[in-house]
Amino acid sequence: MKLHLLCAVVLAAVALSSCQTVYTTKLPYFEDIDSAQVAQMADKDYSIKIIPDDELLITVTTTVPAASAMYNLPLSNPATRDAVISATQPQQQTYIVDANGDIQFPVLGKMHVAGMTTLQLKDELEKQIGKNVSNPIVRVQFVNFRVNVLGEVKTPGAISVKKERFSVLDALAEAGDLTEYGERENVLLIREEGDKKIYYRFNLNNSDILTSPYFYLKQNDVIYVEPNEIRQENAMYNQNNSFKISVVSTIVSATSVIVSLIIALAVK
Repeated sequence: MKLHLLCAVVLAAVALSSCQTVYTTKLPYFEDIDSAQVAQMADKDYSIKIIPDDELLITVTTTVPAASAMYNLPLSNPATRDAVISATQPQQQTYIVDANGDIQFPVLGKMHVAGMTTLQLKDELEKQIGKNVSNPIVRVQFVNFRVNVLGEVKTPGAISVKKERFSVLDALAEAGDLTEYGERENVLLIREEGDKKIYYRFNLNNSDILTSPYFYLKQNDVIYVEPNEIRQENAMYNQNNSFKISVVSTIVSATSVIVSLIIALAVK
């Protein structure tokens, strides 16, 4: 009986020693802003350039619907590639930019659109269509503008963006903000540009991020919030203590069995 009581005490002591220590960390953003002040944006142009594999929704309208009908793709169900397995009402089809940066546009034929903004493509289409139709109105928008937010945020994952003016702060807000364990001074942005990858690190404790040329995001950008030292130490601490508890539990169990056998043999 005393032996089992001793085992329970040992296990309880080990379990208590595994409890995490409570730490404090700096949570505020933009600590260098003391009062009202004006900062000049480093890059006012947040327009996104069209790249291969982009998906575009392009609609052409005029005061005479029949005149613009030939410049629009027919209705389809599904209309976008992400809706292949869903049943929806027929919608206008989208354009997929091929590996060469081209789309096949009704009547006008092949058009090279990679490197253009949606506004530039809109203007070019209105110019070309305007040769045959009076006052065409063209609307161009991205369908597949997504960014990924990973790491120490409350809801990590892919974010579908509905507008082109989308910043790092917008992405973090969509992800539910950083957890208390997120490293605010070293947030990583990963961006693909052609055959290159760009890596840029933000310090959310400093307002310089607001004037950074990387403040506004582009399609397929990845934001990674790494765990701070507290999270890493706690993870390591918990792993080590789980192993220690397992070892101690095994030793205590083995000792209990051996002692029981010794007692049983002594009684005989």
